[in-house]
Amino acid sequence: MQRFDYRRTLIVGFGFLGISIIWPIFNQFIPIFLQAGNPEYERQLLEAGREIPDVTGFALAPSLALFIMTWDNLINVFLQPWVGARSDRTWNRFGRRKPWILLGAPIAALGFIFIPLAPTVMAMAAFILITNVGMALFRSPTVAWLGDLFPAADRSKANGIINLMGGVGGIIAFLGGGLLFNQFGRPAPFIGGAILMLVAVGVAVLLVREPRYRTESAAGDAALPETGVRDSLRVVWRNPERSGLYVLLAILLWFIGFNALEAGLSSFAVFTLGIEPGTASIYAASISVSVMLFALPAGLLGTRFGRRTIIRAGLTGLVLFLIAGYFIIQGAATFVVLLVIFGFFWALINVNSLPLVYDFGDERHIGVYTGLYYFASQSAAVIGPTLGGIVVDVLGDQYRWLFFFGALFMALAWLAMQPVRQVTPEVVEEPA
Repeated sequence: MQRFDYRRTLIVGFGFLGISIIWPIFNQFIPIFLQAGNPEYERQLLEAGREIPDVTGFALAPSLALFIMTWDNLINVFLQPWVGARSDRTWNRFGRRKPWILLGAPIAALGFIFIPLAPTVMAMAAFILITNVGMALFRSPTVAWLGDLFPAADRSKANGIINLMGGVGGIIAFLGGGLLFNQFGRPAPFIGGAILMLVAVGVAVLLVREPRYRTESAAGDAALPETGVRDSLRVVWRNPERSGLYVLLAILLWFIGFNALEAGLSSFAVFTLGIEPGTASIYAASISVSVMLFALPAGLLGTRFGRRTIIRAGLTGLVLFLIAGYFIIQGAATFVVLLVIFGFFWALINVNSLPLVYDFGDERHIGVYTGLYYFASQSAAVIGPTLGGIVVDVLGDQYRWLFFFGALFMALAWLAMQPVRQVTPEVVEEPA
């Protein structure tokens, strides 16, 4: 049995750190840019005796703004599984996953920098799409390193450390983005985030040593699926172990709740609590601090008690505290407290979910199963904000209702986890 390689895990984590810098800035500021100036929000804030935050935008309704936030995910639903499966077949002088990272990261950075400079909604949407095409090209290959470089028994621990690195990226994004926004205006967080993402991903590309063996034999190459979503789903469907399907369903459900909350959280802070956008971003760093602190313990708990058990515990906690959050969040202090609690329970789920997908997969198809993980999560990223925006619209433009919305889908995910078989991964040695 080989000893766990912490150094290699931290290096792989730089790739996830780079990814995690982009999304907090993206989800924190873009919904505000789209909705700022909406007279209904101004009326509600004045009625509650709060100040109107000083930010300009396109005055869109919640349903339209959150729908625009999903346009990128419509591409990701189909592109990420294709890229994940295709990267299983890629092998050149750069390696297996690295060519996709070298292609996608610069495209993502370029589109990201231009988002806050867009003069119209359609221009902003175009830059969002460019950003997310780039992200989709390298996200699945980066995450697939978890399956390439670590045996099954080590994946929860490794994913805990990788998510800890992601938490560091989130903290940098929230705190740095908020400070840059307050000090230098709306383009600054996007420029800073793009630069830091390229640096972090560059460290991973330079220092990660991809295995110089093929995980499938030459004869096995022909057995690999074609690289489409339907073909990837067929791989799972033909697997006699049905737990993999239930895991993907649960992932879809809990990410519907999570993505609706993520897309609407900054809008809740700004348009319901009256917090300035940059300050709201700084407060939102508390969730990344929480995820970072609890990521490694969550991975160790998943290894000790089983990933299924720990995920269900996390879902139970989220259901209870999201319902409580609807009633108790009335200002900045209670907002931060709930985010810290949310981060703890979310770490239990998120750290153990991808390793659980691999538990019911095929080691030759790591990219396929990584892509399907993102197929489920990105489908949820389309459905969640769209449904959440409609709920907010129908219920009087009140973002507070998203807490009940999130609790409902976490409960449905808990039910979907019921048929999943508990797995205790065997400790295996990596190939030489």
